[in-house]
Amino acid sequence: MAKDEVLTRVPPQAVEVERAVLGAMLLEKEAIPKVLEILDEDCFYLDSHRKIFSAIVDLFERNEPADDHTLLEELRRRKELDKVGGAAYLAQLATEVATAANVEYHAKIVLEKALLRKLITLCTQTIEECYAGTEDVFDLVDRAEQRIFNISARRLKGGFVQLSSVLHDTFETIERMHLRPGVSPGAVRTGFHKLDEMTAGFQPSDLIIVAGRPSMGKTSFVLNVARNAAVEQKVPVGIFSLEMAGFQLAQRLLCAEAMVDSHKIRTGRLPDEDWSKLSTSVGKLAEAPIFIDDTPSLSVLELRAKARRLQSEHGVGMIVVDYLQLLRGVGRAENRQQEISQISRALKALAKELNVPVVACSQLSRAPETRGDDHRPRLSDLRESGSLEQDADVVLFIYRPEVYKKNDESLKGKAEIIIAKQRNGPIGTVNLVWLGQYSKFENPYLEDEGAPF
Repeated sequence: MAKDEVLTRVPPQAVEVERAVLGAMLLEKEAIPKVLEILDEDCFYLDSHRKIFSAIVDLFERNEPADDHTLLEELRRRKELDKVGGAAYLAQLATEVATAANVEYHAKIVLEKALLRKLITLCTQTIEECYAGTEDVFDLVDRAEQRIFNISARRLKGGFVQLSSVLHDTFETIERMHLRPGVSPGAVRTGFHKLDEMTAGFQPSDLIIVAGRPSMGKTSFVLNVARNAAVEQKVPVGIFSLEMAGFQLAQRLLCAEAMVDSHKIRTGRLPDEDWSKLSTSVGKLAEAPIFIDDTPSLSVLELRAKARRLQSEHGVGMIVVDYLQLLRGVGRAENRQQEISQISRALKALAKELNVPVVACSQLSRAPETRGDDHRPRLSDLRESGSLEQDADVVLFIYRPEVYKKNDESLKGKAEIIIAKQRNGPIGTVNLVWLGQYSKFENPYLEDEGAPF
């Protein structure tokens, strides 16, 4: 189809349905808040309908009755009565709708047409920019994605539900938890017994921040969790690795699974006896539903699109991001703190949208280095944004004292997972064992540290 033909066609619209919506708003006051949950002024195709809608909303907000008489006076006061078709048109609107029962359904039709018009406008704008050829192609792609994202964000939001329906689902969940204590139904077990006991597993729709100073083992920890989810629980896991290449992650997973020295693999000095262990582990991990995307400099918008596709195609049950500060925000932020805030909000929204835990690694500021003998992290150390603490449902700090006291043999292999924040559970410290040569954390070899669920 020729470009000129596209531009001259009548845009998608439903004028008669718009009239039905406006008529219902005049017929019953209760219809107005229902419509306002779905539509705004710009959703109407005719300018006259936008003016009428705006006047009805103003009357409603002033707690004044909105009928054909008060609407007529309001439009007359605005000097817009003739622009909307006069008193005769208003009378027509008020009388041609017999009931407001279908107003929400009609409002959704109006919204759908408005979104189609918006999409046509933005796509046409993108086509013009592509033909102009004056900008970097990747900037054009980013802008086009942002425009589509803004349209999708205008989708219908969830509304109120009656408590009785929520209570029914809640009671069923409590029953399942009673039959299988320890980890909540639908939660992803980390494989670390004490951590699972304290958190009841990583919960669907939760944003979990895993933070630590460099060399503490953030990537190894989230890979250990991902491996346990995918291998032991058959939960599909999506890993977005912005720092390391896919083959490097695979190598770490293999070393941890086979318990072979990662340094010997990197230097090509793997002993013969380790090859059989490595081969067995390759077969085991090959069957695990782990999906790795190592695209560098990924935007949070791109990540969201990829994650949605991954869930659609493979039913992903957990998302891992390594690491958060390497993501790009959407659009231009005034400063880095604002950008990180935008990213953390987007990751939390993604967790809720997909109803899966999103586990994001994060850097810490240098503050722990300046604290004398106790270098344990605090919530205030989260780097570049207080919104990380606010948006996260769970904040875990990884702390290994041997990093600061390398000559103290008694600290070798000791690791702490500090639950610094948990929206729905206790805070505290979980002791683990760090096997650095295998890039692996393990449960302590003590009976009082918990048993497998």
